[in-house]
Amino acid sequence: MNPPLTITAAAPLIRSGELTPSELLEQCLARVDQYEPKVRAWVHLDRERARREADQLTAEVKAGRYRGPLHGIPVGIKDIIDVFDMPTGCGSRLWANSYARRDATCVERLRQAGALILGKTVTTAYAYLDPPVTRNPWNLDRTPGGSSSGSAAAVACGMCLAALGTQTGGSTTRPASYCGVCSLKPTHGRVSVDGVLPLAPSLDHVGIMANCVRDLAVVFQAIAGPDPRTGFRFQSHAPIPDCDIEAEPRPDLVRLGGLFDELIDDQLRPLYESASAHLGSALTVFPRAVPPAGFAELHGAHGTIMSVEAAEYHSNRLRRHPSDYPFHIRQLVEQGEKTPAIAYRHARVFRDDLDDQITRMLNGERFFLTPATTELPPDTSRTGSPAFNSPWSFTGHPTVSIPAGSSGEGLPHSVQLIGTAMFEDELLASGRWVENLFALPRRLPPVM
Repeated sequence: MNPPLTITAAAPLIRSGELTPSELLEQCLARVDQYEPKVRAWVHLDRERARREADQLTAEVKAGRYRGPLHGIPVGIKDIIDVFDMPTGCGSRLWANSYARRDATCVERLRQAGALILGKTVTTAYAYLDPPVTRNPWNLDRTPGGSSSGSAAAVACGMCLAALGTQTGGSTTRPASYCGVCSLKPTHGRVSVDGVLPLAPSLDHVGIMANCVRDLAVVFQAIAGPDPRTGFRFQSHAPIPDCDIEAEPRPDLVRLGGLFDELIDDQLRPLYESASAHLGSALTVFPRAVPPAGFAELHGAHGTIMSVEAAEYHSNRLRRHPSDYPFHIRQLVEQGEKTPAIAYRHARVFRDDLDDQITRMLNGERFFLTPATTELPPDTSRTGSPAFNSPWSFTGHPTVSIPAGSSGEGLPHSVQLIGTAMFEDELLASGRWVENLFALPRRLPPVM
């Protein structure tokens, strides 16, 4: 079975008429038929509606109204993000038939760019740690990660060419790594969270998954930017740069490892060391990154902020519908209810200080390279640790993850680059350099 087209490859074919949006949709639906019965990436998929919209987008191209590189590209949307006239279930039984009255801002912008919204992908309950029904397409006994489980699995299987996820801890980077696809977690506030179920608003990000770094840039350009609906509290008003990721990267500014070495699992360690050695051989210098003072306290402070803000949103509903909250999200909300206000305040002050320290370390142009996960995909009883991802959700710095190879059992693993806030263009350019250096063949998971 041929690997699915990337957005970058499909776009010129659609523009020229060599491939129509309707034909591309049918390719994706054929893969849904192959993989979905066992992978279970989708919670809502309306084939006939998608076909009608694909026909409309095909007619637009024929009429000379080509909207750009996302025209006719099938995209999946994580099921905590509103899509008009589709349910936003959020992994909840009681919300399973709660239909959205309008698109979230990021979805609205995708539509304006010509993307075809294929459906809603599975999320863990309320975008936290409780395991989903979705399975890792490379090994059905392994987790796809969470909470953007279905988005990662759908892209890996070619059921769509890109998907939106979210990240409050590690919910975009981790599943992308476990499923062997690329991801971008932008700077906090770069992509509007209007129409997205909150978990912890000061930590919540909309993330992107796709099959190559260039595709991440295409989607990012379409959805990023200020949103008057959200006011000024949780968004950036900096202009969105042109993500010309063919620009010359600066590999001499990449700093390898040094931040998490002691946390890497024994099975992943040799794979990461091999990937680091391969990258290091192409770098002029690669000094080790030294963690800033207080870095070890980060995870506790992140948990404090996340639990308090989750409790602010979910406490009343948890009391009314306790059976709708599985163990981990219930535990998080209850922890937030018990947390003193002064502890929350201290965590916020600590975050501001750490953000400044990391920004000085990056110095506006450097990139840190670390593993994307602590381990290879574990079994389906858990979604894996976000320990290598939550620091950047905490400080809001952008990250891009790139597949770096597979284990002997065929399980994917990835590296991640961490960059300076608001410099997604340079981060993506360096991510493209890393991707080219690994030069991994694109392939589909086996149909099990």
